[in-house]
Amino acid sequence: MSFSIRAITRALVAPRHRISCARALWARVLAELARRGEGRHEAGAFLLGRKELGRRTVEEVIYYDELEDGAYSTGVCVLHGDAFARLWERCRQKRLTVVGDVHTHLGVARQSEADRTNPMIARAGHIAVIVPNFARGAIAHEKLGVYEYRGGHEWQDISGARARRYFYVGFWS
Repeated sequence: MSFSIRAITRALVAPRHRISCARALWARVLAELARRGEGRHEAGAFLLGRKELGRRTVEEVIYYDELEDGAYSTGVCVLHGDAFARLWERCRQKRLTVVGDVHTHLGVARQSEADRTNPMIARAGHIAVIVPNFARGAIAHEKLGVYEYRGGHEWQDISGARARRYFYVGFWS
C-alpha cells in the first residue's frame, strides 16, 4: 500500500480544497504580480502544476508578460494565440498542466464582464483567482476573488469566506 503522510495530513487540514499552493510560492506570486503591475495596471500569471483526484496543486508559475511582451500594454491582461502556444510548450517541457490563473484588479477582486466572457482557459473546471489592489500590501484570503469556470460563460463564485476552503495556501500543499 502506497501512501503519503503529506497527502493524509492535507486531507485532514484542508479536506474540501480544490486547489492548493505552498505559502512561500503564493507569497512570491503576490509580490511578483505587484512588481509587474507597478501599482498602475493589471498583471497576471498561469498557475502550473498537477491534477490528482479532483485536486490541483500549484508547482510553478508563468507570468503573462513572459509569454507575450505587450500583455499589460492596455492596462488589462491580454494574450494572443502565440502566447498560448508558448504556454503549452512550457507545460510539455515541464510535464505540468495549467491548474488555474491569477490576475490583479484595482480595488476589489470582483470578476469583470471581460473576465466573465473571456476566460483565459475556456474549459469547464478552470479556476481563476483575482487579487485586489494590484496585489499591493497584505492580501487577506477572504478578499480574493475565486471563480470556477462551468462553461458557456458561466462561473461559480467561491469568493469570500468560502475561498479559504476551496483554495488552500499553506505548508501542506
